[in-house]
Amino acid sequence: MKINNPIIQNAQEKMKKAEQALQRDLGGIRAGRANASLLNRIKVDYYGAPTPLNQLAQITIPEARVLLVKPFDKSALKEIERAILASDLGISPTNDGTAIRLVIPQLTEERRKELAKQVKAEAEKGKVAVRNIRREMMDGLKKAEKNGDLNEDELHNFEDQAQTVTNQAIKAVEAIQADKEKEILDD
Repeated sequence: MKINNPIIQNAQEKMKKAEQALQRDLGGIRAGRANASLLNRIKVDYYGAPTPLNQLAQITIPEARVLLVKPFDKSALKEIERAILASDLGISPTNDGTAIRLVIPQLTEERRKELAKQVKAEAEKGKVAVRNIRREMMDGLKKAEKNGDLNEDELHNFEDQAQTVTNQAIKAVEAIQADKEKEILDD
């Protein structure tokens, strides 16, 4: 659908960003298999500056349940190991002198259910964000009508478009949630 109202286009962009934020947040939830995005939030104290781990090391997945972290600068190995231990990952790193291996343990059924609840809660936050954007969009459209920029028929038409955009964003959030839950539960 072609949208030619800047208020709706702006809201649509914000909704896309909310979807991307949800995707990023869910990427940090461990799902029993190796995923480099698990390490995205880890910051390493590198020469006194907190530096993202993915800027200090190459992160590869040599096996389904193993992450291999090879620092570009070997002197940073100890600091990287310390940062991983200090993180909330709950995975003990194995240092072989040149690289760090992280073996992702098999998830228990109970832990899978906990993670699925966490995914559902994050998805609900995403839906709330979309609904808040919708409310702002509707307020903007009503304000435009009050200012005389839109007539009543245009307002009604744009409100329908706004609802369609919102429904699409909610469906996208639900699809992201379903994919992550499937990843967690079907390991």
